[in-house]
Amino acid sequence: MPEPGPDRGEETQTEAERRRRRAQFLRELNEAKALRDRVQPRRARAARMRQQMRMRTFRW
Repeated sequence: MPEPGPDRGEETQTEAERRRRRAQFLRELNEAKALRDRVQPRRARAARMRQQMRMRTFRW
């Protein structure tokens, strides 16, 4: 059973902080993907083609 640490505060505040950190992470991830696509256009195009093929063969 994990012991509650000193950083274990109010649950709503913790949830809000977690959401803020997650939103920041997703923004940075999208920035990184966009940068990679600009730097390596051929690889990005191939990845888009693979994704399209994956979606075409996906069954709902």
